[in-house]
Amino acid sequence: MRAPIGDFDTATPAPDCLDELTAPVADAVRHWRGGVPADRILYVETDPRWADTAVFVEHYGRDLLERSANCVVVAGKRGGGTTLAACVVLSTTRVDVNGVVRRQLGARKASFAAMDTATGETGMEYGGITPVGLPADWPVLVDAAVVDLPYVLVGSGRRRGKLLVPGKALAGLPGAVVLEGLGVA
Repeated sequence: MRAPIGDFDTATPAPDCLDELTAPVADAVRHWRGGVPADRILYVETDPRWADTAVFVEHYGRDLLERSANCVVVAGKRGGGTTLAACVVLSTTRVDVNGVVRRQLGARKASFAAMDTATGETGMEYGGITPVGLPADWPVLVDAAVVDLPYVLVGSGRRRGKLLVPGKALAGLPGAVVLEGLGVA
């Protein structure tokens, strides 16, 4: 199958290649209940040597620069408690951690989660964290600009491989909250 974005050799419906995904991502695809059918989520093989954004878009298509999103794990702290959440923003922006995220989580302080926390809590590889398959009780904060895209490139749970996901499918994930201004230039 031809990928709807980028210059990838092939794109495979995620339900047809569960062995290529980490356990939490494969489980989320296997039990998908979103408004967008699971077979519209596509897996594309990528080379982890080309993971850096500039090199990635040179190799897989310049159009991906405006059609890629980053998923980062943040920790909101208030009193003695910590809330972990995921933030999904266009790769051309950065997460407004100290403004939008802090307010949305009702936190006194918010910051990016430590790498070992992010990987340990998600079961995914650092640099490949995706909003698909996150812990069910986590807030998944998604910038409205991501949801507006017909397809967006996100991680697959591993550094090798990516998912092409209809933007509106991300709005239907468990715990998803669509926010204007989550990603800032």
